Amino acid sequence: MKKIGILFGQENTFPQAFVDRVNEKAPADIRAEFVRIDQVEQHVDSDYAVIIDRISQDVPFYRAYLKNAALMGTAVINNPFWWSADEKFFNNGLAVRLGVPVPKTLLLPSKERPTDTSEGSFRNLAMMDWDAAFRHIGFPAYMKPHSGGGWKSVYKLDSPDDFFRAYAETGQLVMLFQEAVDFTDYFRCYCIGGKEVLIMPYEPRHEPHLRYATEMKTTGAAGRQLLATMKDYVLRLNKGLGYDFNTVEFAVRDGVPLAIDFGNPAPDADVHSVGQQNFEWVVEAAATMAIARAKAQKPGRDNLTWGTFVHPSTAAAKAKAAPAKTAAAKSSAAKKPAATKAAAKPNASSAAKND
Repeated sequence: MKKIGILFGQENTFPQAFVDRVNEKAPADIRAEFVRIDQVEQHVDSDYAVIIDRISQDVPFYRAYLKNAALMGTAVINNPFWWSADEKFFNNGLAVRLGVPVPKTLLLPSKERPTDTSEGSFRNLAMMDWDAAFRHIGFPAYMKPHSGGGWKSVYKLDSPDDFFRAYAETGQLVMLFQEAVDFTDYFRCYCIGGKEVLIMPYEPRHEPHLRYATEMKTTGAAGRQLLATMKDYVLRLNKGLGYDFNTVEFAVRDGVPLAIDFGNPAPDADVHSVGQQNFEWVVEAAATMAIARAKAQKPGRDNLTWGTFVHPSTAAAKAKAAPAKTAAAKSSAAKKPAATKAAAKPNASSAAKND
């Protein structure tokens, strides 16, 4: 029997729905349950083939447990080693490398020196040219932690005075200084298993329970092209980062989707915020992925997903292992009619789902 576990905190709708769906769909030798942890000993198996992690970013004990489980062969979703190193500034740089547009962004040294450091610890750090930074980024702008989430310590800035007032409050946090994007459309996109994509119109300026209650404003051919571009960007980002369960947010300016936030490995999946239709998609896609990962899991092996940047040899090995098509096979494939794709509907539950 292979077990799929979900590790979670205060969530009340997704965990039970996920467990129920897995147990409805899975063969008899795969079962899902809430993770139960009693005694954790080094190099001892967790007894789970797959664990969906929804809470360890807030609980260091869970993060240590998951790394030990991964060492013993559990497929932890998302990879706890990479998630520990993940931060927004690197992600932005990787997005640029992958060809995904992002807002102009600068990294700021912490306002206060880290504990147990002195002035001598910063001999390599030159004084910031604030005027040059303001000219480059412009106003309005945002300042937010380079490694954070949940809209904590995020400031909207309209002037240098706003900047310095906010910066003085940030203490030892390392911050990003980022241009504001005056958007016409905004989207939140689920990506599950590195291939299934759900594109949801989203309005971050609304109250949390109303953010998904909006519609896509770009329509017609431009709307279809926008959806296709975002799907491509979502897949690029998640393959580069190696996330199996993530959301990507885009702000659309002048028809161009800019990736704003795309390191959300425990994204909101509550039915009361995402809505019933989106919730159903997430539950189904997550259950299908978890079952597939349980079937593929090999005890005692590395069953984690590694991004192409973090583990480039994995991508190279897969490419090398893929058998080359013969000329006859290519000719036969070329004669087959292309599958008809359903057009994505530009409304509050629009989805660009992978074929």
